Formats: sequence, C-alpha cells, structure tokens
Amino acid sequence: MGELVLRNVTKTYGEGPQVIQGIDLHIPDGQFTVFVGPSGCGKSTMLRMIAGLESVTGGDILIDGVRVNDLQPVDRGISMVFQSYALYPHMTVAENMGFSLKLSGKSKREVREAVGRAAEILQITHLLERKPKALSGGQRQRVAIGRAIVRKPRVFLFDEPLSNLDAALRVQMRIELAKLHRELGTTMIYVTHDQVEAMTLGEQIVVFNKGRIEQSGAPLDLYERPANRFVGGFIGSPQMNMLGASLVSQSGMQTVVMLAGTNQRIALPGRPTQPLGGEMTLGVRAEHLGIGSPDEGLAARVELVEHLGDVSILHARIDGMAQAIALKLDRKDAQHAVGTQVGVKVASAAATLFDANGATVAFECPEVGEDLQALA
Repeated sequence: MGELVLRNVTKTYGEGPQVIQGIDLHIPDGQFTVFVGPSGCGKSTMLRMIAGLESVTGGDILIDGVRVNDLQPVDRGISMVFQSYALYPHMTVAENMGFSLKLSGKSKREVREAVGRAAEILQITHLLERKPKALSGGQRQRVAIGRAIVRKPRVFLFDEPLSNLDAALRVQMRIELAKLHRELGTTMIYVTHDQVEAMTLGEQIVVFNKGRIEQSGAPLDLYERPANRFVGGFIGSPQMNMLGASLVSQSGMQTVVMLAGTNQRIALPGRPTQPLGGEMTLGVRAEHLGIGSPDEGLAARVELVEHLGDVSILHARIDGMAQAIALKLDRKDAQHAVGTQVGVKVASAAATLFDANGATVAFECPEVGEDLQALA
C-alpha cells in the first residue's frame, strides 16, 4: 500500500513568506504522479517534506492513513532517488545496493537475495561486481534506483533523477522507469521541470507555481483543457501560442474576438458561461494552426522553420502583432522560405480563451465541425 494524502500543507522558512501555500492533494496507491513546474515553484520542497527531509510548518501528510509529520524518514516507508547518484566509490554495485539492508541488520542471505531481485528487474546483474567508476551515467542511475528498490518502500520519490544524463539516455531511462512502475506497481512521485518528462511518465501531473498547485490531472486533460493561462503555456512543446484578444460580440451560437494589434476576428463556437470584458488571451496549440496562401486567414511572415523529421515547426509573425507564433506542420506543408508571406488558419473549435485574470473561459457549445476556420 502507498496512498498519499496532503491536507493544507504549508512551509515557511523563518519570518519569510510561505514557499508552500496550502497544498491539498490525493495520490492513490500505485499511481505514478509527476510534480512539474518552473525552478523555485516549490515542487522539490514538497517532495522533501513528504520524505521527512524538511519539516512541515502546517497541515498534514498521511501515508496509508497514518499522519507522518513527526516520523523520521526511515520510519515512513519511503525510498528516495536524488539527482546525484550518491554511490559509495569504494563499494561494488552489489554492496551499494545492499548497504541499507546491511545497516538494518538483515542477514547476508537476505541482502544477497534482495539485491539479486532488484538487479534482475533493472537488468544490471552483470554489473554487480563492478565499482561506480566503471559504470556509465545510465548504469549508475540504475544502481541508485536499485538501492531504493531493495528496501521495498510504500512510496518511491524521484527528485529530477535524469537531469545529469544526456538526451539519448534520458529517453532510455524514461522508458525504463515506466517499465519499472508497471512491474512493481508501487506509488511513485517524480519531480521534474521538464514538461516532456511529465507528459510521457505521469498518470497524474501536478503543476506547481509559486508554492501553489495550479492544476492536477491526467496528462492529456491538462494539455487539452488547461485550467488557466499558466498551465496552457507551461504544458506542451512547443508552448501554446498566446494571442491578445478582446470581445467583439457573442450570441447563442458563437463568440467573436478580435486579435490585439490587428483587425482579424476569430469566431469561437458557443457562448461563454461568464461575463467577458477587458483584455483576454486566445490560446492556440501549434498543431491547431494551418497554413495557406497569403489571402487565407491571418497574414503572417515566416521567420524560421525547424525540420524535425516527421514534422516541422514553422515560426511566423502575424502582421500587426509583436510576438511570433509556432505552427506544427507535416513536412510537405512546411516548405516555406524565411521571409515568405503566408496565411495562418485557426482551428477555432480547438482554441482556448483565457479571461483578463488568466483563467480559462468555459463555453456552452453547440454542435460544430472541426474544420480549420478563420474570420477576417
């Protein structure tokens, strides 16, 4: 079992401001949850509080229904894997993995069996007699994970464990961690600032910002239905395009907004469930923008094309607007030279409108098609 519940958890250092501001969260037993957010948002501090490495200023942390605020880390049933591998250089892989069991008084046979099982799961049995200096970065990270596995914890905590690896190894280790979770079925909490890691690993993503939770949920829910502008801009690569907008008109069938700095109007299906006013933001994912001739849709000029193989990212600037936008296109649709004038078409049914405070505007939508459309 490894159910984790956070109830109004806060953290303050001395007389300073709260760095964790009333966190409420439920992580079911066996779930892979990812804490994600920019540097300084509080995600690692929250992880260390769960582990018992940081004290709790207020609120409760419960593991399987037991309040653990005052328990020592060793008594919480938790194993933690850090960004630094922290392996003992004079010990073999087997000795590193079994060291905590040896300290707890386990017999040599019990230690050997536990290390053997963990090594088999991680496919490092052939490395057990080597020392850390003879291992690659990925192998060292497996040893660090193996050291955590042998303790059979109720909850695994990972604090940016892949940040020291190169790009290829990061991809490989993401796959290994996902497989490990399927095999063990243990609750895992993973901290990262990399939203790609969050999207590919997490069953639940928790987005932190300034010590608060902005939104939590399944990866695709956050991607397709962000709660606010911060989540919409943070989740996704490339980032969601954010275009200033103001209200033109609304009816039972559609809401029309005008893009800031232009005379371009975009029709959104349905009517908002709240009064609208002030400066708003239209959020559009790169894959929900199409491209055509200059007289189709929004007039824009190509500034850069990134060819990624199966797709290309085209960066363009809409006439009259300060910021550039990104379009994700098939290779055949991205054959445009820098400086070319093009037309950008918006899939308005897939756009997200944020109000003046950055919150997502909810719509009551009629039945609409999914065709690309733009109104000039």
